[in-house]
Amino acid sequence: QVQLVESGGGSAQAGGSLRLSCTASGRSFTNFAMGWFRQAPGKEREFVAAVGWSGTSRAYYADSVRDRFTVSADATKNTVNLQMNNLKPEDTGVYYCAADHFEDNKWEYWGQGTQVTVSS
Repeated sequence: QVQLVESGGGSAQAGGSLRLSCTASGRSFTNFAMGWFRQAPGKEREFVAAVGWSGTSRAYYADSVRDRFTVSADATKNTVNLQMNNLKPEDTGVYYCAADHFEDNKWEYWGQGTQVTVSS
């Protein structure tokens, strides 16, 4: 049973930081892309960041989070992390971890999501 489980969500003040983690289990994720998406209130789900499971590939970021968020993967711990700094109220939403087999942008596996709330 493949599972992606997010943790680390919560509340923060604008300008503060949160660190999200995604624990992956149930299969080998070799050659997968691991990504983060979010859905803000009243908005469609949007891409946030992604990196290869190996940790050696280039990381990709949405323009809205570039230079504030950092995505990383640690295959030895079966985890993917999203360090979020300089948070803004518009970062509020449910954050989802996802896995993309063969890095083909199809995102076959998804976690249940974790809430992030940023106040001004």
